[in-house]
Amino acid sequence: MQDLKAKIKTLSEELKTKLQESINKNNLKQLEDARIQFLGKKGSLQKLMAEIKTLTTEEKKEFGPILNNLKNQSEEKIKKAKDQIIKNQAETATLKKQNFDVTAYKTNQKKGHLHPYSQFIEEIENIFISMGYEILDGPEVETDFYNFTALNIPEDHPARDMYDTFWLNKKNYLLRTHTSPMQIHAMKSKDLPIAVVVPGRTFRHEAVDASHDTQFMQCEGFFIAENVTLSHLFATAKTFLKTLFKTKDLDIRIRPGFFPFVEPGVEIDMRCPFCKKGCSVCKKSTWVEVFPGGLIHPNVLRSGGIDPEKYSGFAFGFGLTRLVMLRYGINDIRLLNSGKEKFLEQF
Repeated sequence: MQDLKAKIKTLSEELKTKLQESINKNNLKQLEDARIQFLGKKGSLQKLMAEIKTLTTEEKKEFGPILNNLKNQSEEKIKKAKDQIIKNQAETATLKKQNFDVTAYKTNQKKGHLHPYSQFIEEIENIFISMGYEILDGPEVETDFYNFTALNIPEDHPARDMYDTFWLNKKNYLLRTHTSPMQIHAMKSKDLPIAVVVPGRTFRHEAVDASHDTQFMQCEGFFIAENVTLSHLFATAKTFLKTLFKTKDLDIRIRPGFFPFVEPGVEIDMRCPFCKKGCSVCKKSTWVEVFPGGLIHPNVLRSGGIDPEKYSGFAFGFGLTRLVMLRYGINDIRLLNSGKEKFLEQF
C-alpha cells in the first residue's frame, strides 16, 4: 500500500516536470509525448490502475477515487499546458512580425560586385593610408583660379593649351581638368605637414576613341613639410608601385619633364610588370610610363598660403584609368563606363 502511494506521488511529480519543460520550450510535440506517456493505453497511469486488482476491497475503495482524481487532474493540467503553449507561440509570432527586418532577405536578389574602378581605388587608397597619407575628395566643378591660376598656369600661359576644357555658362567656372586643384584646397584648410592623396573624376573635351574619353579617373598625391626633396618622391613612387603590382623587384626610371606646377619636373617610368623583353603594353620598350611629378613650384605654395622659403613638397599625379587598363588588360577605355554586364562580370 505504501508502495502504491509512493508511485502515485512520483507519477504526479514527473508529469508536472514534463509539462513545465513543454511550456518552457513552447513545444506541442513534447507535450503530446508526455500525454501519451502518462495517459495513453500503455501509459504510467494505466499501469497503476491495473495494480488495483491486487488490492483488498477496502484498499480499492481508498485508491480508486485517488487514481480517478489523478487522471482527471492530469487531463486538466495537460489541457492548460496546451493552451499556454499555443498562446506563447502566437505571441512569439506577433513579435517576429513586429520586428521583421525587410532588408534581411529579398526574393530573387541578384548577386553583384564592385566596379573595377571601385576595387582599384580602394586598393590604392589602402596602400597610401598604410604610408600615412590622408584620402580627400574634392569638387568636380572648379573655378579658373583653383584649376589653373593658383597652379602657376595664368590666363596667358601656353600650358593652358594642353587642356581641352569644358567651360560652364557661369563665368570662370569649369569641369576640373585634373585633380591638382585639391593641392590648393588642402594647403588653405590643413595644418602642416600635409600628406594627401585625391582620387577622382576629371573631364576634358576630347574626341572619344579606344584610348580617350571625355571623363576619366586621376589620382593626385602631394606631401608638404620642411626639407622635402626629390628623393622622397622617388622612394614614395617606388614603394607604391612595388606594393600595387605585388613585386619586390621593380626598377623605376626618371626622365625630365615640364609641368607648370612643379619645378623641377620629372616623368617616372617603371619596368614593365608583364614582360622581360617587350610586349604590347610597354610598346616593346620594357618601360611603362606611370606618372609625372616633381617638387611643388614656389608659386603654387604661395597660392596656398605657404612660405616656400621654409617649406617644400613634392606632388605627383597618375591616370587611374590607365593603371586599371594595365592591370586588367582592358584595351578600350569606353568599356569602363559602358555598363555592359558581360564586361563587368569578369571582375
